[in-house]
Amino acid sequence: MTEIVRIACIDSEAPPLFHKSLDGVLREGYEPEAAQLVFGRLGRRVEWVFFAWEDMIPAVREGDVDAVWCGQGITAERAELVDFTAPYAVFNETVVVRAGDRARSPQDLAGYRIGAIENSTNEKLAATFPGIELVGFGSSDDVFRDMIEATRNGSIDGFVDDDVVNIPLVEQDSAFATAFIVETRNRWAIGVAPGNDELRMQINGALAAVIADGSLESVWKRWMPLLDFPLPA
Repeated sequence: MTEIVRIACIDSEAPPLFHKSLDGVLREGYEPEAAQLVFGRLGRRVEWVFFAWEDMIPAVREGDVDAVWCGQGITAERAELVDFTAPYAVFNETVVVRAGDRARSPQDLAGYRIGAIENSTNEKLAATFPGIELVGFGSSDDVFRDMIEATRNGSIDGFVDDDVVNIPLVEQDSAFATAFIVETRNRWAIGVAPGNDELRMQINGALAAVIADGSLESVWKRWMPLLDFPLPA
């Protein structure tokens, strides 16, 4: 029987990273397909386990799941809680506002209510913008959609998230515009429980293999053709 690996994630509509699951089991998007590719190399089957954003890392630490593979930029704070693999993605961060808004720099946001996912690299970046009111989002399973709708209805003036989700949003929805992009080059990786070196090294080996043979790049280009693949062999 194929060994199962249980991975924590949120169940949210954030294409092209991932789509909301239609059946509570299967997922589509760059992250799910990349995970299937990597763990397939290890002869393991992925089982997704859905949590609220703030509960994913605790679930790994408590042993409820084997890893978290869901938008985890490597930060010093997270690295104290989980052990990270090598990166499977590198992204910048983008500020989205309503169409017609003339903000084009952090200084233009003074007096704005700016949203970001709580305890995220996006929230940390937003906190550096002078004169804004920072509005945290995190209580919902579909936090990205919550920020979009809050901006659309005027509850907030804009929000910060990664270019991988914000660039397609602006292209597909004329209600929004890109204020500016911050070249943060955040490295995203898989988090395992502290000390689980065996699993971390297995993932690193499989990641190196799928980067070297071009298969991860093929997955990237299928889901994110607007972004250059950032992980040369």
